[in-house]
Amino acid sequence: MSRSAQGLAPWRWLFTPMLQALGLTLLFATPLRVFGLGLPEPIFPMAAAFAWAVIRPSVLAPACVLVMGLFLDILWGGTLGMWALSMLVAYGVALTGRSMMAGQSFLILWAWYAGVTALAMVTAELVAMLEVQATPNPIGVGWQYLATIVLYPFSYRLIERFEDADVRFR
Repeated sequence: MSRSAQGLAPWRWLFTPMLQALGLTLLFATPLRVFGLGLPEPIFPMAAAFAWAVIRPSVLAPACVLVMGLFLDILWGGTLGMWALSMLVAYGVALTGRSMMAGQSFLILWAWYAGVTALAMVTAELVAMLEVQATPNPIGVGWQYLATIVLYPFSYRLIERFEDADVRFR
């Protein structure tokens, strides 16, 4: 069920998903507790960053990834630049491997997404360990990873919408 490709206006394939990811991040950052459990804190911007790398090379996409990463650092009170670096590393790996991902199935792309997300999480964990001289809680990192890879269908939907819009990069 593939929709026809949409035009690649930057507001449509970059800025709208970026604002949606940041809005969802704010929504899930609310201190709401149900049965003593808080909302998960998935990295919503990861879905957009992965999709942008698969869709096409762009000058604006890394800048948007940087802004989203700095937003996460400020919102979660982490080391400034930790999530920006982590997501840019993941974006770069996905961009490098995009020729291998072209035309792959949903599950293969999900495996790529899971691997790129794991790389971002390991990078963030290493930066956090260097900063605070302690290891982050592996259970918390694992739950955040699982919550983030569950977001892959949103990334796939974005890829499906815009993947064939600019044939110069196929």
